Amino acid sequence: MRTINQIASEIENSWANVNYAARPYLDAMHELTNINDKYMYDSARSVVLYFLSNASTWRGDKAKAIKAELKAMLK
Repeated sequence: MRTINQIASEIENSWANVNYAARPYLDAMHELTNINDKYMYDSARSVVLYFLSNASTWRGDKAKAIKAELKAMLK
């Protein structure tokens, strides 16, 4: 399983115009390694959940695969 910051880097390369609402969570994901980390006062779990809820405009096969990977981490 890849780290969250590796996934965040792939998102940056795949999503040309990151939604303004998803941007702060994607930036935070660059600082996280696994789902049990903390980003300031937030858990990695909440950062990933907020990213997913704000990334609904990101579509396509790559987006679908990465979102599924992130959701698998949450289980």
